[in-house]
Amino acid sequence: MIKRYSRPAMQALWQTKKRYDLWLKIELLVCEALADQGEIPKEAAAKIRSKAKINLHRIDELEKTVKHDVIAFLSSITEQVGEVGRYLHWGMTSSDLTDTALAVVLRQASDILIDDLSTLMAVLEKQALQHKETIMMGRSHGVHGEPITFGLKLAIWYEEVRRNRLRLCQAREEIAFGKISGSMGTYAHLSPAVEEAVLQRLGLQPEPVANQIVQRDRHAHYMQVLALIAASLEKFAIEIRHLQRTEVLEAEEPFEIGQKGSSSMPHKRNPIGCENICGLSRVIRANAMSALENVPLWHERDISHSSVERIILPDSTLLLDFMLYRFTKIMDRLCVYPKKMTENMEKSDGVVYSQKLLLLLIQKGMKRETAYQMVQEIALSVLEKKGARSFKKEAGSNPALLAQLSKDEILACFDPKAYLKQVDHIYKRVFH
Repeated sequence: MIKRYSRPAMQALWQTKKRYDLWLKIELLVCEALADQGEIPKEAAAKIRSKAKINLHRIDELEKTVKHDVIAFLSSITEQVGEVGRYLHWGMTSSDLTDTALAVVLRQASDILIDDLSTLMAVLEKQALQHKETIMMGRSHGVHGEPITFGLKLAIWYEEVRRNRLRLCQAREEIAFGKISGSMGTYAHLSPAVEEAVLQRLGLQPEPVANQIVQRDRHAHYMQVLALIAASLEKFAIEIRHLQRTEVLEAEEPFEIGQKGSSSMPHKRNPIGCENICGLSRVIRANAMSALENVPLWHERDISHSSVERIILPDSTLLLDFMLYRFTKIMDRLCVYPKKMTENMEKSDGVVYSQKLLLLLIQKGMKRETAYQMVQEIALSVLEKKGARSFKKEAGSNPALLAQLSKDEILACFDPKAYLKQVDHIYKRVFH
């Protein structure tokens, strides 16, 4: 488990004591369900509940000998409760305990992550509304395209996070399945009614059909959703890193008082938070691949998946919780520079309005190919002159264009606010 990045609520879910507490809870619920059905004495179930306690030191001590964590756990409890301990683990197998407990933890981890996503959505919505009309340069291939607003960029992120939250809610339901059906999943030694009673108390669904384990496609799907959320965060973080480049500097992550960016260059303010998010995303994606490798197991099961899951599930939920927390803080205090956005738009000398001219020529009856070539020649000549003359001036004095359009029609193409006419419509679809 990665403690360095963990936050208290998520870290608590993966503590050793928490795992054993869940195992004991499941064993007690099974005993009580068996007692309710007359399979074991009710006094025995009551005595087990009253006397059973978790002794981490004793479990560790026993495990050194038996080399089996579940047996060490059961032996420790049996030592405490005496002869009624024979009713513990009645008709169960280890995976009944471990897989069911894991489902409880993953559901609880999902609740934390869903709350994280909701908090991020609220911050993105706030910033998107604030920058709804903050005009900036839209880029494709890293090259100036057409004007957009910074708010629209953030609205895209908001909608993607909303989809990811929905995916995680669905994955939470799919992972919340347990089993208490015995060694091969056949209920040979206990009734399905016991399973139903116990899982209902735990807030889980019974696996409709199982062998010795809950099938690992469920866990693989869960990990793919975590990886997708991490990939989205990396996408957002990369954009901020690009916008923070010295040559761009349209936005940057906050720089704390007393913070230092470089051991050798005092002037540096680096996007370390976003870079950290990008790096950690790679870990979660790699873990998702490991989860896929866990799906094919031998026959009714082997335990090749177990060692992998002890790493990838705690680490991935802990990391994603941290990544969401960190990115939400960055976005809440993001430094945005509208003046720099305007300056950068002017660096392409107005060629970004070329499509307006193209469509106006077509509207006047010119063939698209002819209009495209005419506008392209003017735009490329402006770019080659590198700021000597703007596209607006070149177009406004070009004889071929003036033969088709009036000067006022040409100049009207260079209004950046014309690109915002549908922003309200888009916002109504996103922030309804």
